[in-house]
Formats: sequence, structure tokens, C-alpha cells
Amino acid sequence: MTSAADLLPYQRLHLKSFTYSALDAGPSLIVLGAVHGNEDCGTKAIARVMAELDSGALHLQRGRITFVPITNPLAFEQQQRNGDRNLNRNLRMTDQPLDFEDRIANALCPLLADHDVLLDLHSTNNPGEAFIMLGPENNDGDLQPFALAKSEEALATRLGPHRIVEGWLCTYAEGVKQRLAYTPQCERSHLLNTDPSYGVGTTEYMRAHGGYSLTLECGQHADVSSPEVAYQGIRNTIACLQLADVPAAPVQTEIEFLKISRVIDRHHAGDVFVKTWASFDPVQAGEVIGLRHDGQQELAPCDGFVLFPNPSAVPGNEWFYFAQSSERQLNALN
Repeated sequence: MTSAADLLPYQRLHLKSFTYSALDAGPSLIVLGAVHGNEDCGTKAIARVMAELDSGALHLQRGRITFVPITNPLAFEQQQRNGDRNLNRNLRMTDQPLDFEDRIANALCPLLADHDVLLDLHSTNNPGEAFIMLGPENNDGDLQPFALAKSEEALATRLGPHRIVEGWLCTYAEGVKQRLAYTPQCERSHLLNTDPSYGVGTTEYMRAHGGYSLTLECGQHADVSSPEVAYQGIRNTIACLQLADVPAAPVQTEIEFLKISRVIDRHHAGDVFVKTWASFDPVQAGEVIGLRHDGQQELAPCDGFVLFPNPSAVPGNEWFYFAQSSERQLNALN
């Protein structure tokens, strides 16, 4: 008899989801936890909300909610960010899965497409307060056409955090162009996938399939307050979508709205930061952020903020992002 220890991960692990359906029609919401295995704040928050629904402390009165407490069970089991690779990149259906995350995607993608709204709960390696990742404005472009920006913005301003960040996929696509420009063909094997679609994760997939979505970054992984941020985010989403008669969260009017404008790759193992940066550390135009192995300085192009600094980045991959104030006007605040 074959034991569990003898099975490959995709043979012994599975994607577990829980759906609550009200008897009256309404929007459908899906909530994800642990897309990255070392980010368990969403898993804890989902368990708390499910306990309230099971006990009757929270009554679902309209629509449908699906919870996925552990979206990447292999990464969660190993207590690390990825299983075979980052599930939140290159998310798509495939007839020929090459790794564990491909197989999870084949189960997850239809689940996402079957809902109207996604709330994806994450945490960060660096210390810092919670923030929201927002999608693009309405557009009919090739990269990420979208028509539900108004609804997405309305949810973002009621989710809880006052800091909102936009510009992920277009910046990632621009980074792909830069990466290809400076890297010879013979040295590209260590790079992130050089197709802009590799930047597609859960929220981008959701927008491409008729819904809208937000990523809620709930704080640092080990911060004891991160599960509470995730819990309040779920409750605020339920209130905003009017799935239950719970107090509506007030609209955040003091929004710090930033746009990711650049991604800077680490070119060499000798590239180092000049200090220990945390996400949203402010920098002034011309300030030195890092030093290349050949002594060249990596400077802030203008006043802005360091975002997602990774001193351990593999050469050829993202070292840090640069963000600055967004000029976009949020409809929900007008």
C-alpha cells in the first residue's frame, strides 16, 4: 500500500474551499489566504469569520462567499513563500502543468472566474503598516483592459488602510523590457519569465475574467496585528457588498495614493543597498538607494518611496520597486 510519504505533493495535497450561500440573491465574494505559504494572517482571519458564520454570530443574508484559507498548501506546509514557484505570478490554466503551482492554478482559476469580487490577503517581509494594491483605471488596452474601476475604488476606500498603491502590472511589463535590454540571450536562464503576462497573479486574473479585486497587504508576517487587519478587511468587504447587515466601514478620506513607477533589478550578487530599507521609506531625488558591484550608484529618479526592497534578490530579478504620488483621482472620494 502506498503511504502519504511516497506520494508527490500534487498527489497528496488538495485545494480546500468553503462556500456559504444565502437564500437571497447578491454578489459573490471569494477570499484567499496563504497564496504565499509564509503569510498566514489571512488563514487566521478566514477561520475567525467562518466561526462567526457557523455559530450564527454573523448571518449571510445575500449572495455567496467562498473562503480558501490555504491557497498554496505546499508552500504552507513548508512554511515558505513558494512551493515550486510563486503562485502569484503567471497564473493561468494549462493543459500541461509543469509544477505544483500550475496544478493549483488549474483548480483555483475556475473558482476565481465563478465569483464577482476577490479579496486576497497577504503580508510583507518588511515592517510597515497595511496597504492596498489597486488595479488600473478603466481602459480597453491590450495589457489589462478593465471596466469596473469605480466599484473597485469604492471597496478600496472602505477596506480599512489609508494607503493605496496602483501600477503593478504596467510597471512589471516595463521591467520585462528593461531586463531583456541589458541581459544577453545566453544569460537569461536565471531571469524571471520575460513575458509581461508573468506578472499576472490572482487579482489580475480576476479582472481579466469579469470581476474586480483587491490585494490587502496586512502588515509584516510576524506582526501580531496582521490577522486583525485581515479580519477587519473581510468584515468591511462583506459590509461594502451588503452581503450581511453589519456596520458599514467609513470611507477613508485621508488617502495616501501612490503609483509604482519603476522596477529596478539586481544585476549582480555584489549589488548592495546602502542601508536597510523598508517599504515606503521616503527618498529624495538623487538620493543613493544602492551601489552596484562596479561602484555605480542606484539613485532615486525623483522624490518618492522605496517599495518591496529585497536584499537577497537573485541577480536578474527584482531588487526593489520605486513609487511616487499618484495623480489619479478616486471616484469614491469625489
